[in-house]
Amino acid sequence: PGSVSAAFQEYLQHLGLHDFPCGLGSWNKSRLNASRSPRAQPVGLEEAVPPGEETTEVLLELLRDQHSPWALPPDCSPQAQSLREVVVLAPELLLGSRVFQLVKSLRILDKGVEEVDEGLLQFQQLEELILSANHISRVTSAHLPRTLKVLELCYNDVDDLQDLCAQPPPELQHLGLGYNRLCGPSQEKHFTVDFWPNLVSLDLSFNSLTDLLGLVSQLSTLQNLRILLLQGNPLALIPTYRGFLVDSLPKLSILDDIYIWAEERQQFHGLAKQPELIRSEARLVVSIGEVTGLPNPEDFQQLEVGSEGPVIACTYFVTYQF
Repeated sequence: PGSVSAAFQEYLQHLGLHDFPCGLGSWNKSRLNASRSPRAQPVGLEEAVPPGEETTEVLLELLRDQHSPWALPPDCSPQAQSLREVVVLAPELLLGSRVFQLVKSLRILDKGVEEVDEGLLQFQQLEELILSANHISRVTSAHLPRTLKVLELCYNDVDDLQDLCAQPPPELQHLGLGYNRLCGPSQEKHFTVDFWPNLVSLDLSFNSLTDLLGLVSQLSTLQNLRILLLQGNPLALIPTYRGFLVDSLPKLSILDDIYIWAEERQQFHGLAKQPELIRSEARLVVSIGEVTGLPNPEDFQQLEVGSEGPVIACTYFVTYQF
């Protein structure tokens, strides 16, 4: 599937919501009619199940019993099981697009999704959207439900945030953009309180961000930010990187998965007022553990003194591309 909506429709087919024991059919026809006509059943009386139909207890047991041919595999999410049970209890939810109202968390991982389409707006109660390990390069904020609190886009091809920041979900608390293709300073300007007033957690790890001073000036406006991941970016190679961030963002609790203790804050106190210590250079140490398929130069250095044999010199060099 190329879009989020197409991937979700494929997911629904996998769950078999329209098939026995879920869905709408002869096994629960009278219940569906009763839900459409609430006055058909006298108050205080239980409706007898007509011949050929099944009770909700029997249908639910067919979903829950591990030995049932209609049970989901053990590795399926609890949400998938809950969704199937809900449509057994209320089969009328399958009419139209009402089933979308049941979904608060949507996880579509490694399904080849390239587009966050406007069909996502059908999920009017959606709070968590996980789209990791796909092929998404741009996200249009107009296609995101306003109720969204968690948006995870790690391991994608996102290289520009302009469309995402046009009308971002106002209640978003976590934004995951790790392992993408962001490079600044054109992208660093998007991480301010103007776009993310309630952001608590931000993952920008393993991108190509280089302007530490510029990024910190934007992040300092996020008053609710407590968790920040920047490891894997070129700016993380700066010698004063961690100390400068710790002192510049006093409300931060966790940086690069490491808790910030009071002792560390005291150690780096005042570093934020010394931006001249941040140099656009880094010292990189590379250790090569093992090289196979090449002669060892040391073998040719053991020739006896005065030997008339030819002297063979072997040298090697390694090229690094940045």
